[in-house]
Amino acid sequence: MPEAPHGKDRFATRMSHAGRAGVKIHGFVNPGVHRGSTVLFPDCAARKAGAAKRYDQFLTYGTQGGPTHHALEDVICEIEGGSHCTILGTGLAAVAVPLLAWLKAGDHCLMPDSVYGPARTLADTLMKGWGIETTFYDPCVDEAGMAALIRPNTKVVYTESPGSHTFEVQDIPAIARAAHARGAKVLMDNTWGIHHFQPFRHGVDCSIQALTKYVGGHSDILLGSATVNSEEDHLTLRSTASILGQYASPDDCWLALRGVRTMAVRLKEQAEAGLRIARWLEAREEVKQVLHPALPSHPQHHLWQRDFTGTCSLFGVVLHPRYSQEQMTGVVDALRLFGIGASWGGFESLAIPTTGNLSRTAGTGDFGGPTFRIHIGLEAVEDLEADLAQALDGIMRN
Repeated sequence: MPEAPHGKDRFATRMSHAGRAGVKIHGFVNPGVHRGSTVLFPDCAARKAGAAKRYDQFLTYGTQGGPTHHALEDVICEIEGGSHCTILGTGLAAVAVPLLAWLKAGDHCLMPDSVYGPARTLADTLMKGWGIETTFYDPCVDEAGMAALIRPNTKVVYTESPGSHTFEVQDIPAIARAAHARGAKVLMDNTWGIHHFQPFRHGVDCSIQALTKYVGGHSDILLGSATVNSEEDHLTLRSTASILGQYASPDDCWLALRGVRTMAVRLKEQAEAGLRIARWLEAREEVKQVLHPALPSHPQHHLWQRDFTGTCSLFGVVLHPRYSQEQMTGVVDALRLFGIGASWGGFESLAIPTTGNLSRTAGTGDFGGPTFRIHIGLEAVEDLEADLAQALDGIMRN
């Protein structure tokens, strides 16, 4: 059996040791990559017994995962504080599988208006076509407001806190109380809050991670996870993933395992750099507001202080309304060290326009000026500030 990390061990220590055979085991430091489709049994009785245990770590076929998958599942459970994890091929798959696990024709789903765009598309297309109705709600809703939105057929309340484009922090405990009082499951995209938000302590039933982001850390894998904290929820989730044929590459799982070994260091470095640059941007005359939950100026800073133990390096920047959307795009285009890319959580800094690229139907998301999103990587802060300065100076000249 692997050596279990002591409960007193800190996050960086746990990320160095979780999912490994242990320091007292003879062999290589890192687990190997186990690839395979076919699982052999000594006889038919053994195969039948294995099939009866299909949702644990007893292998019956490759799509049930193998030792590499299981090691990563253990690590994600360690991070999220859950009991069971299912690894999936993409972050979007980690969104879709839980939704389809707990929703059927005739059911109603609630989603925040700030939700990740592909999740909205899923709700508006396939889910709608299958007879599942979705209402998009103001992410800043309180407990009473959420209770008023829940219908007799509301089976899922989906959350994403903060929103990955406009960074509204949701009152997850209040939303969970309202949902659970009426029998609805609470799903949460917790990618921004990885490690810093413990979902099951705040009433979440299923926590979703895009492992593509900080877990991978190097912008070279696509992977997701869905973690729960009960055997019943695990069986529901795992069976849905199996029925849908969801599977993740063991090679990507191995890369994710490698990524978590340095994640504590990267998260700390990038969070500190991101907060430093956010404060620097707040002082720029071109900037109306910086949408960073760790800043006291953020509208839901009090919720972040209450529920989160730290931050990550993704946030938004709102320019003064005197600037046009085209000028904001010009700032992004002028950046030398920031790539223009839709992902985040890797070692590299990124920037993308927000204004003009959002779908909102509940009247939210207007911050009074053109907005762009930036992710701070591992470059020197001084170089990133100089790059932002020259790009912002450009709109002053034009």
